[in-house]
Parts: sequence; structure tokens; C-alpha cells
Amino acid sequence: MDKKEQNLRQEYDELQEKLQDPAIFSSKEYPNLAKRQNELEEIITLLDERTRLSSQEVEAKSLATGNDEMAELARSELGELEAKLSTISYQLSTLLTPKDPNDDKNIIMEIRAAAGGDEAGLFAGDLFRMYNRWAERHNYKTELVSESPNDNGGFKEVIFEINGDEAYRNLKFEAGVHRVQRVPTTESQGRIHTSTVTVAVMPEAEETDIEINDSDLRIDVFRSGGHGGQSVNTTDSAVRITHVPSGIVVTNQDEKSQIKNKAKAMSILRSRLLQIKIDEEQKELSDARKKLIGSGDRSEKIRTYNFPQDRITDHRIGYSRSNMPAMLDGDIDDVIEKLQAAEHELLSNED
Repeated sequence: MDKKEQNLRQEYDELQEKLQDPAIFSSKEYPNLAKRQNELEEIITLLDERTRLSSQEVEAKSLATGNDEMAELARSELGELEAKLSTISYQLSTLLTPKDPNDDKNIIMEIRAAAGGDEAGLFAGDLFRMYNRWAERHNYKTELVSESPNDNGGFKEVIFEINGDEAYRNLKFEAGVHRVQRVPTTESQGRIHTSTVTVAVMPEAEETDIEINDSDLRIDVFRSGGHGGQSVNTTDSAVRITHVPSGIVVTNQDEKSQIKNKAKAMSILRSRLLQIKIDEEQKELSDARKKLIGSGDRSEKIRTYNFPQDRITDHRIGYSRSNMPAMLDGDIDDVIEKLQAAEHELLSNED
């Protein structure tokens, strides 16, 4: 038994002993301890199975050297054992690869039109619908936080939540600059225009993730304008929160209630502050992982949507595919899975 396996078994035994104390069930740490127990249980079950199969493999190899019927059966069994051991090794590699502590979190996604004027706004709307359709396909819940539509059916900015199992793990690699190449509907000469949209993906921060002092906040209330219903601009329901130390300003006015607008604005503020913390931590990562995850300023181009050639290319992993309509209808699982596989390979190599 190697040192790593010994440590895992020791951690499991200690955790089992800790969870026998009835007082632990009412503590704040219980959910995390129970989750870790389940993780270790799965790992140790696989380790035990690997040990059992390895023993059988040694025995089968010793019997497979002859020419009799027993040797033939042993050789047949040996092939099956090797396949099972290979599967277990992969499962263990996946479970033992360090995980992003934010992978289980819900997300707040911000989509903003960048270069390209109205066409960028229209594509921001396309991406907003794409992520909503993806969420529907996976039974995730989406909730609009705030929107700033333009006059052509697109968005200058749209912010929304996606809530579901491992939402951040699945969508964190969507952060960055998305470039679109197509002929705008307003283009009479048929020329291809290039526009860009920025996407930010932030894990939804709990109050325990980020400590915010009330003295660091400046909160202003004012009358809402634009969308929101009959009473939206007749009361001081809109909220603007300024986090003085960082200079971050969050405004929310989509709800009629000032309390709800404040809660949404605080949620966004916490998530932006958590993202700053994550970006700081990522400065220590290898260049390869930085390229995959993206930089804090989200300045790099990560993907191009080429409509005339019906080709979508993710530049970080060199992956291209066709069928633009399906992708914009939320069929993006292939890209997500390849990005996750790239992350797993990088983490495995660094371990």
C-alpha cells in the first residue's frame, strides 16, 4: 500500500469516528464532512476492488503459461481482468485529481456586447438563448437578474443565474471573448462582419465565501426606468451598491421591490469579489491551465462562430465542429466535455 492510499484510509477512519458524535449533525461543517465521507467511501471501494482484481490477475498469469484447458481459461480471464483494472485506474485517476472547490456551485453569468455595435448586441442575445436552452436540456433552473436590451432585439448586457448540479464545473470555460463572423441582416452588400461578445462566468458566492463589511458599502436607491411593469418607475426601488475598497459598482432595478433588488445586487457583488479572489489564485497556475481557464480580465478570444463556413472553433483546445443551428439551440455538450477532458489531463500531469 503506497503512502497516498494510507493517507486516504487514515482520513476516512478519522472522519468515520468524527461523524459518530451526534453533535456534529447540527454543526455547519456537517454537510461538507458528509460529502467528503461519500467521496472517500467511493475511492476506498475502488482501491479494495483494484487490490482484489490485481490478486486474481497474478494468479491468472501463473496459470496462463501452460497449454491445457486451465491455461486457456486463465488467458481468457486475464483479458477481462486487465480491462476491469484499466477502468478502475481511470475512475481512480478522475476521483483523485484535485477538484476545483467551486465546481459544485451555481453560477452568475454576464454577457456583454463588445466590438461590433448592433451586431454584437444581437449575438449577445444569441448566446443568452444558447445557454438558456442548454440549461433547459439539463433541467437546470435559470433566473434573469438584470438586462439592458438594445433597440434591435439584442442586449447591451444581460446577467442571469443558472442553478443546477455542478453548474460552475460545466460552464466555467465559457468565460472569455466569443467572436462571431457573419453577414448582418442590415448588411445590403453581403459583407461578412466580425463582432465580439464577452462572457463572464462566476460561481455564486455564499455569505461564508466572502466577508463584506457594511462600512465598505455605499448604497443608493433611486427610481427605476425602462422595463419592469407599471410601478417600476414610480417608487425608489432601484438599488446601486458600491464596494468602496474594490470600486465595484452593481446596479439592479428589475424587481419592483427594493429589498429584492438589493438582495440580487449583493449576490452579484459577492460573486464578483469571489471571482477576483479566484483570478488571484489562478496567477500561480501553469501557462497551459491559464490558457484553458482564461485570464481575470477575460480579454482573450476563446471561440469563433463562423456562420458562412458553418464552423465553430474553440481556440484553446483546437477543436472545431459544424452545425451552428444546433449549437445555438444549446447543443454544446461536446465542447464542454472536451474542455473538461483537457482540464483533467492538465491536472493529472501536474499532480
